[in-house]
Amino acid sequence: MELDPILTALAAALAGEGPAVELLAGPAPEDRPGPEDEFEDVAVIVNTSGSTGTPKRTALSAGALAASSMATAMALRGEGQWLLALPVHYVAGVQVLVRSLYAGTRPWAMDLSAGFTPEAFTAAAQELTDRTRFTSLVPTQLRRLLENPSPGTLDALRRFNAILLGGGPAPGSLLEQARTEGLQVVTTYGMSETCGGCVYDGVPLEGMQVRLDGERILLGGDTVAAGYLGRPDLTAERFFEEDGVRWYRTEDLGALDAEGRLTVLGRADDVIITGGLKVSAAQVQKALEAIDGVQGAFVTGLPSEEWGQTVAAFVAGSDPAHVRDAAVEALGHRLAPKIIHCAAGLPLLPNGKPDRMAMTETLRSAGDAGH
Repeated sequence: MELDPILTALAAALAGEGPAVELLAGPAPEDRPGPEDEFEDVAVIVNTSGSTGTPKRTALSAGALAASSMATAMALRGEGQWLLALPVHYVAGVQVLVRSLYAGTRPWAMDLSAGFTPEAFTAAAQELTDRTRFTSLVPTQLRRLLENPSPGTLDALRRFNAILLGGGPAPGSLLEQARTEGLQVVTTYGMSETCGGCVYDGVPLEGMQVRLDGERILLGGDTVAAGYLGRPDLTAERFFEEDGVRWYRTEDLGALDAEGRLTVLGRADDVIITGGLKVSAAQVQKALEAIDGVQGAFVTGLPSEEWGQTVAAFVAGSDPAHVRDAAVEALGHRLAPKIIHCAAGLPLLPNGKPDRMAMTETLRSAGDAGH
């Protein structure tokens, strides 16, 4: 990847000396409107939520990106050199470049032309020259690095001062394995609408706040986006101002402990009502991922004439009979998935996140086939 033109355009946009930067996976549609008539100070436009519907164009201001970069440096106790291991058109990828610009350091991009591989990651990590090093990964990438390391992978991982891990929940077994190997992993929670991760290991970054509306997570503070381009209705629905603080209403449910530490419980739409019983897809997923041999899982509800909805699971690793027996033992017959599809791995989007739509279609076909 040729970083110089992207870095130049980003630097100009952040300084207010150039147009907003929109990094896309493919060519931009014709007559794509810009942010000038809707929002001020927009530096970056990120397309989001493509896994569940039509992507939204999230407008991030230079001020929000600067606040995010500064708060990240404070949380990580320093600035340093970043390794770009994610596609740059996703918020976690573009943030590696933004943080590098504010830190005045040269980022290094790994070669993703053949996909994410331990060999390519290790080769890129060995090119870093700064003593203070950071990178951002999703759980699938970290698992691949730990389970199939190339020579030098673990040593390269141990040299990072922090490995930000986000983009989805990380199984406890993966975090335990990483820490056993001596890796400095920081779990992050956030989304494009908050300039990426804004809660580290359950604690909001400087300038950010977390509160709950019922169980719905609300994120407020300096890194919240301006809104969605061309969607004033959705902007009004998801963003609001209160006492001088800009807030974003997430799609997630959570809990706060006595010290204000956040635990993400799952998506607000992940509650499955089967036979009158409310089942949390996130809790079923957690139980499945604790089964020996299971490397990852996705759980959803499918329409059922008998039950209203039925619990279905796409599982990476193991086999359906083993998963079914272990799930019944851990969850009981009423909560255990009735439809189970096993594969070598979870299908992924280009940003490394699980492809929820593809897995839902596979599970729907498996249910229709009576499996």
